Amino acid sequence: MASTSRKAPATKLILTPVMTLRGHEGAIPYLSYFPDGQRLISGSWDKTGRQWDLKAGKEIEEARDVCEKEVYAVAVSRNGRWIVSAGGRPELKACEIEKGIVRKFEGHSWLITCIDISADSTLLASGAKDFTARIWSLDTAKLVAGPFESLDLVGAVRFSTGSKKLAVQSHAGTCLEVWDVRSQKLDVRIGKSPVGFLGTITCAPVFWTNQNQNILAAFTFSSNDHAKTIYEFDATTLETVGVPFEGHTERVIGLALSFDGALLASAAEDDSIKLWAFRSRQVLACFDIQKPNTIVFSPDSRQLACTTSTKNNYKICIFNTPLDVLIRTGVYQCTQKVNL
Repeated sequence: MASTSRKAPATKLILTPVMTLRGHEGAIPYLSYFPDGQRLISGSWDKTGRQWDLKAGKEIEEARDVCEKEVYAVAVSRNGRWIVSAGGRPELKACEIEKGIVRKFEGHSWLITCIDISADSTLLASGAKDFTARIWSLDTAKLVAGPFESLDLVGAVRFSTGSKKLAVQSHAGTCLEVWDVRSQKLDVRIGKSPVGFLGTITCAPVFWTNQNQNILAAFTFSSNDHAKTIYEFDATTLETVGVPFEGHTERVIGLALSFDGALLASAAEDDSIKLWAFRSRQVLACFDIQKPNTIVFSPDSRQLACTTSTKNNYKICIFNTPLDVLIRTGVYQCTQKVNL
């Protein structure tokens, strides 16, 4: 394609948190909002999963989940019925919130790094260091598809909206795959295993876009370099679509997409968070954030939660998405209509 991506502005701005949540004693690789946007769940290497009351600005201590090993992933189902956590040993479990029933999912042979819950809140996808992704029934805790054998440690999994396909990305962002859930066969794959160890297993999530026709991912076409660029791929061929999101100078470790797909946020090891207009690929804002990790939008996209880790100081920062960014991308207008 002849056009080029919009580069990031040279000057970084300061984004001030409206709330800071402290208490974890280890890195916090995963966050997930509850559907009402009033609570947040975090998973940490301190072997705990914690829930946070965002109105009170503090942990709901009675809801703390103490695990046997580090927690690498947490998720809340869209209907608010399930909380899922995953991590070392390997350990994968789902709690049915109202009944307090805990279901355990057994099958992975190594640390579980990522999870996703289907849009209809019935299926759970998991990816692990054992080079496999698996799909489970949340109601029965039984394996319903997989294992899908990947080329490398799995760093991200994501269901398509109708759960017909599963996108699987390697932890280093060097391999992307699409699997057919029903046939349990590989549709298409791009990339290969990295050369050597390229860093931690933390990997930015992937997203289905354009009504499940495309997949968004931080990716590198080099097997010995970090994923510093974000691409949109055709889900059928995994050929790139449009121009990439370029501007980060170090590995992209966090991605978040607004509920309407109009606004993209990215966090990288260059100590920055960037906000992009998804369609135009234009950088709308660039913020200086020291040691960002995972990022996630609130359900209405008016807030952005980010974890940071600096010298044993582990915290969750809640930022208001700048109003001018919401207006320029149309997200503000969409939330106004929803709230009417």
